Amino acid sequence: MTDKVLFITGASSGIGAETARRAVDAGWRVALFARSEDKLNTLAGEIGDGALALPGDVTDLKALTDAIAKTVAHFGQVDAVYANAGTGLDIPGVEDGDPEEWRSLIDINVTGVLLTLKAAYPELKKTKGHLILTGSVAGRVHISGSIYGASKWFVHGLAGNLAQDMREWGGRCTVIAPGMVDTPFFDTPKPDKLKPLDVANAVVYALNQPSHANVQEVVVMPTG
Repeated sequence: MTDKVLFITGASSGIGAETARRAVDAGWRVALFARSEDKLNTLAGEIGDGALALPGDVTDLKALTDAIAKTVAHFGQVDAVYANAGTGLDIPGVEDGDPEEWRSLIDINVTGVLLTLKAAYPELKKTKGHLILTGSVAGRVHISGSIYGASKWFVHGLAGNLAQDMREWGGRCTVIAPGMVDTPFFDTPKPDKLKPLDVANAVVYALNQPSHANVQEVVVMPTG
């Protein structure tokens, strides 16, 4: 076990949970942040002393700030943050879309990322840390009428801008852009698509590069 600490949002299932497991296997300690307290506690119990469960909502700046403070109090520092929490839409497109769903999506996929950064940035500066964001192939190509895709275009743009900013103080920023992943994000299984472990492996690959190297973007596509 190293002294390095990774704070993960959306950590209770899917990509976030698998990243926590893979990171611990690679020697990291993990702070797990998500809304589902029961799932977080189960995951932290599975991982053991290298994990800290921190229930909270990424749309709540105080909850995030408190979670970062608890992470530092428990582990001593924050070396990396994985802003992974995200959501999709039940009704796609503009004409038939639900504006309340849009607000929720923007709150989580856009504002939630910004609030995570706001809460964690001072600690990342102290450690010359690494920020990783979950983007999407949908944030690199145009998909007819996709509001979800537009939210991921924001993430990709933000990641590029932050990579420039963080370079000034020795930090790193990476955006992970998966294609379709077989996760609870979808109502029906996608057995021929990527698995959460595939994305987790990309995150850990970026984290474990030497400090002078920044993997700024990783695109992971299913072969199916």
